[in-house]
Amino acid sequence: MSLQIQINLRTRKLGVLIRDARLASRKTVTETAKTIGISPAILRAYEEGRKAPSLPELEVLAYYLDLPIQHFWSSLSLSDAAPRTDPIDLNRLAALRHRIVGTLLRQRRLQTSISLKALSFETGIPQGRLTAYEMGERAIPLPELEAILTVIGGRVESFFDQNGPVGKWMTDQGAILEFLKLSPELRAFVCLPVNHPYLELARNLSELPTDKLRSVAEGLLDITL
Repeated sequence: MSLQIQINLRTRKLGVLIRDARLASRKTVTETAKTIGISPAILRAYEEGRKAPSLPELEVLAYYLDLPIQHFWSSLSLSDAAPRTDPIDLNRLAALRHRIVGTLLRQRRLQTSISLKALSFETGIPQGRLTAYEMGERAIPLPELEAILTVIGGRVESFFDQNGPVGKWMTDQGAILEFLKLSPELRAFVCLPVNHPYLELARNLSELPTDKLRSVAEGLLDITL
């Protein structure tokens, strides 16, 4: 196969991947083109495989669509899978979370043996409103939740979503922030596939009880002496 044929095939495949990634991200041609500094006509030419973007354009596009740039070297279809995921009903999710927060608040108050009357006196929040909060019938303004926790004890972080879609997203964001706190050298080490067995070993060691971990350390010391 000649290089020119390879270039043409690669250009068409790249166009399919670009269009697929844009559709999966639910971005329009116009807004996407504007973001990466080209005309809509040029972006359509890219997507139709008539022209190919430069590497810097592809980098900006990957950043805008929140994708690893390696996607444009893969055969993974993103837009085909996207519609199969049911959209999250955020209003319903918020209503459910209000009830969960209310239940957790009531459990916390009962554990500390503080009556609604006493809590109302300390916070200045009417007792009826506190009852509505605990029943999940009324959303708790964040400053009032923080004030209540000041009285009954506890941290607002313990009320964060843990297992729902928002909680999982927050966990992922936290993991990303922790990763970014690492030195550039450590981040590079973690990203190299050849180092993944060492990371898995470190994870397994971190889960060992102290006595077994000490035994492993002593065994390694014996080997090196």
